[in-house]
Amino acid sequence: MDDNHKRPSRRQMLAFGVAAASIGACSGENAGADEQAAAPVKKRTLRMVTTWPKSLPGLGTGAQRLADRITKISRGTLDIRLYAAGDLVGAFDAFDAVSSGKADMYHGGEYYWQAKSKAYNFFASVPFGMTADEQAGWIHFQGGQELWDELSGKFNIKPFAAGNTGTQMGGWFKREINSLDDLKGLRIRMPGLGGEIMRRLGATPVTKSASELYLALSQGNIDATEWIGPWNDLALGLHTAAEYYYGPGFHEPGSTLALGVNKEVYESLDEAQKEAIAAACAAETHLMLAEYNARNAEALEVLKSEHGITPRTFPSDIMAAAQREAAAIMEEIAAEDALVGRVVASFQDALKTARSWETVAQGAFTAARAQALS
Repeated sequence: MDDNHKRPSRRQMLAFGVAAASIGACSGENAGADEQAAAPVKKRTLRMVTTWPKSLPGLGTGAQRLADRITKISRGTLDIRLYAAGDLVGAFDAFDAVSSGKADMYHGGEYYWQAKSKAYNFFASVPFGMTADEQAGWIHFQGGQELWDELSGKFNIKPFAAGNTGTQMGGWFKREINSLDDLKGLRIRMPGLGGEIMRRLGATPVTKSASELYLALSQGNIDATEWIGPWNDLALGLHTAAEYYYGPGFHEPGSTLALGVNKEVYESLDEAQKEAIAAACAAETHLMLAEYNARNAEALEVLKSEHGITPRTFPSDIMAAAQREAAAIMEEIAAEDALVGRVVASFQDALKTARSWETVAQGAFTAARAQALS
């Protein structure tokens, strides 16, 4: 198509509409419409529940930043009130609270809802899956959002990507992990499909919220826990409860966080309010990832220099076995139902494309940089 005959973009159409409205107002032709447009929008207070402690760096503070940004972008027509885990509902009750209308929106990790559908894991993070950048590409430009809308729509929820913690660490262990045998009987906090891999490798995965981790690890109720990475791990004091710090976090290579809005509430909003939510979510995804990349690097230096922690790499037999189990799990999940199968197929297609590009671009660069600095 010739450039001169391209269809105008949505932004251009909005601009044309604004210009037309202004001309009509000057001529007095649209006085009634202008009076209606000038009518004040009714202010609404919406309740956001989260799966995080309110003061937790990155997650709790990111959820608050998101709430504040929606309020600001909407010019106060949406007043978002945040309720941290346990304030209004428990951390793992957030989904049901929003689905039923007890709360208006949640901020959390979608893999917490895998009991509803295994497909939810793919909108958070899956073992040996996509990095943060790759997942954003799939969600926004390769069909992921449409599938997510279809999935969450079944539960009366409209979902948005609203944060990312980047590649995580493998976790803190109270004893050395030198081979697959060392995982036998290990009680480890690890959610989602990563926990299922650990179960198949002989460990016992458990699910605990952030506020429970330190006590459970320090008292020996669990033998190991992954959380996120150095920044949050340091804040929770996990380095004082376990000595051995392993990586990489094969279970969560790029963890997308979500804002889920009650669908009836969302559909009752005007277009400007909907755009405010979308814009705030996009901004938070970018800011949270940038913040985690910066703070994790700083916190790792503190762990090494002030606490004598030396990060370790999982043994090669564990990594190989984990990757085999991850592939098997993907096949099993894809057969769960038609929608899950379509999510898995779309995700895997996007991952294949992303890996092809990453191999010759960022991956090749970081490998070359590491070699040059060695």
